Amino acid sequence: MKVLFIVGDEYEDIELLYPFYRVIEEGFTPVIAGKEKGSKITGKHGYSVVADISFKEVNPEDYLALVIPGGRGPERIRTLPEVKEITRKFFELKKPVAAICHGPQILISAGVIKGKKVTSVASIKDDVIAAGGEYVDSPVVEDENLISSRHPGDLPYFASTLIKVLKKK
Repeated sequence: MKVLFIVGDEYEDIELLYPFYRVIEEGFTPVIAGKEKGSKITGKHGYSVVADISFKEVNPEDYLALVIPGGRGPERIRTLPEVKEITRKFFELKKPVAAICHGPQILISAGVIKGKKVTSVASIKDDVIAAGGEYVDSPVVEDENLISSRHPGDLPYFASTLIKVLKKK
């Protein structure tokens, strides 16, 4: 019952930590993936986490869901082939994918956003639309296996929706 978090440097600290701890509270095991196993990944506000696994080691079939926190992290890792492949595979398997704030940048780079209803931080709204997504300005948007939210203020809606979906698995 593992939940994968893909994380890049300068992630938005609370957008990782809030759902990370909620997942634990509900009895699931969060796993942090980074560029290298054991590497320290530092958030925008100075909190650090250690990668449990490298992106190259991830097998999406081993996880219930994928969580993509925002901040600058998605921008830093969105072009990595393994990050795009992980994301595509979660969509192929129809497993839940939860992206908040700048997280949809990874969805855009992975080519999985076309035709999906999605929300994000306002500054990437045009990117979402250009990639074929239908932008919805709402605290949380669910479309099939995709859960998305706009910013840290939406975290209660984001996390509760993620937990609701995980409990159905």
